Amino acid sequence: MKTPIAGIVRLDGGGSRVVIDPALGGKITSLLLGGREWLWTSGVLPRLPVGPAVAADDDASYVRTADTGGYDECVPTVGACRLPRDVPGHGGVALPDHGELWSQHARSEVFDDDVTGIAAITHWTGRRLPYDFTRTVRVDEDGEVLMDYAINNRGGTPLPFLWSSHPLLPLTADTRLDLPAGARVRVWAQHGIDLGGAGAEHRWPLLQADGASVDFSRPGDVRGRARGWACKLFLDLPTHVPLVSLAVEQDGSRLEVSVSPKHVTHFGLWLNHGGWTPFDGGTPYMNLAFEPCIGAPDQLDEALGAWQGAAWLRPGASRRWALEWRATTAPRHV
Repeated sequence: MKTPIAGIVRLDGGGSRVVIDPALGGKITSLLLGGREWLWTSGVLPRLPVGPAVAADDDASYVRTADTGGYDECVPTVGACRLPRDVPGHGGVALPDHGELWSQHARSEVFDDDVTGIAAITHWTGRRLPYDFTRTVRVDEDGEVLMDYAINNRGGTPLPFLWSSHPLLPLTADTRLDLPAGARVRVWAQHGIDLGGAGAEHRWPLLQADGASVDFSRPGDVRGRARGWACKLFLDLPTHVPLVSLAVEQDGSRLEVSVSPKHVTHFGLWLNHGGWTPFDGGTPYMNLAFEPCIGAPDQLDEALGAWQGAAWLRPGASRRWALEWRATTAPRHV
């Protein structure tokens, strides 16, 4: 039996904790694993419940109003865009910054899961495109955080979409990224650093940056620890294995997420080493977005175009996928 929850949802297990706030668009405000809080919190923007103005008009800027840190979900786009006119049934539809979910007062329910105990399911409904989206979160007795997702096309024509998880973590001097070696990397955005421009291709972890081959697995070392650069990258996840593990290490701890590349096809990586802020004259952030995702790049119109990275759902069809998060002690690196 599912019980509706009007306020904040907290799930605990095995020393881990997940906190979900439906009034913040279903944002996960705490992801505590391995004795460590992993999520970054903005020191600039306060966390305010979705107000009537934003709820009624989701054209509001996410980065200026809701980029407070934590873990959001982005559907059916990340970047604001307008769908091409030739998309049947949806041509010309304008989609807002960071998608439609963050600006909704989400609906959450808790229920007793026979395996992991209490679980929480959060519901969102598409406004500009006809879809329903859910995320179910469980914390098991070993402290692993299990997230099951589903999107359903309730319209009468095929539905194009992107999905991106959007957990923001601090970017520290000792941050290390453990991602599939040799995976194709494509550049979506760059600020204060030359990676070849949008669409440029590299192989992880060595990227051509400002004319030199640079190891991006240690972003704190890029450009000799100088401040003042940012970029958004997309990795194609390898398809020859049933599971792919993606990890970030900080301060001796390791956060790892496992995905099926059959269902979660890409990985988005936003690195902000003091190189970008949405506010004129503001202090740029030091953070990273660690984003298993479906489709690339950030804008659905571009994914439908040259990038050929959009996902599609037939009328009435659903798509399901899962993420498994765990924390361990980071191995020692020479």
